Amino acid sequence: MLQRLRHAEIMRRVRLSGATSVRDLASQLGVSPSTIRRDLEVLDRDGTLRRVRGGALASVDTDTDADRPFAEVAAVDEQDKEAVAVRAAELVSDGEVVLLDIGTTTMRLARRLRGRRVTVVTSSLAVLDVLRSDPEIELLLLGGMVRRPYHSLVGVLTEAALSQVVADRVFLGVSGVRPDGQLVDTTLAEVPLKRAMIAAAGQVVLLVDRHKFPGTGALRVCGPEDIDVIVTNEGADEATLRNCATAGAEVLLA
Repeated sequence: MLQRLRHAEIMRRVRLSGATSVRDLASQLGVSPSTIRRDLEVLDRDGTLRRVRGGALASVDTDTDADRPFAEVAAVDEQDKEAVAVRAAELVSDGEVVLLDIGTTTMRLARRLRGRRVTVVTSSLAVLDVLRSDPEIELLLLGGMVRRPYHSLVGVLTEAALSQVVADRVFLGVSGVRPDGQLVDTTLAEVPLKRAMIAAAGQVVLLVDRHKFPGTGALRVCGPEDIDVIVTNEGADEATLRNCATAGAEVLLA
């Protein structure tokens, strides 16, 4: 099993049980206890679980946004998110087909697109709420299972629908960007959708406020070479941004 898949499975089991042992994980995943210990050390450093003697405990911060009410998450760093959304809206031309990822920043971007003659494709129920009554917007909602805490649609039906989409650009959100430029997320159900959105779009635009540079997460979404444009704020970690720029991403500061 690949390391990133093993990490995702470890996190799933820790979330379900609240605590687990090295011995149990080694047996369940078919690897050695020493491999599990190394995995737990990595995940502990990321802050996605808490390493304890003989095993691990679920971190109080694990997948925090998924457990917190959407409105509460939306109220965090509001000015930074709004500035990113305003700058991102300037990239959209009339007549374009744009994919909007889930998240509180993409919801703000949707507000900035109201009244524009564009097609918006999304799995975000928050974006749907913003645009549903706008007669200018052609709105396509991807099907799937409702993930209520984060106002999104996920699962195989959503992925299947995305395979039929051809978009001019996708506006993508993630939990964080590592110092080496790797994009990471904490939510297992969302990662395949983000990858499918990247595959469906001609241009990939990353929307992340400055607090996510650098960031943490157990699950890799993609590398910096897969991103065309990054929209963030002044004050984002400069070394991380340089690594992204070196990989080919254009950095726009809001």
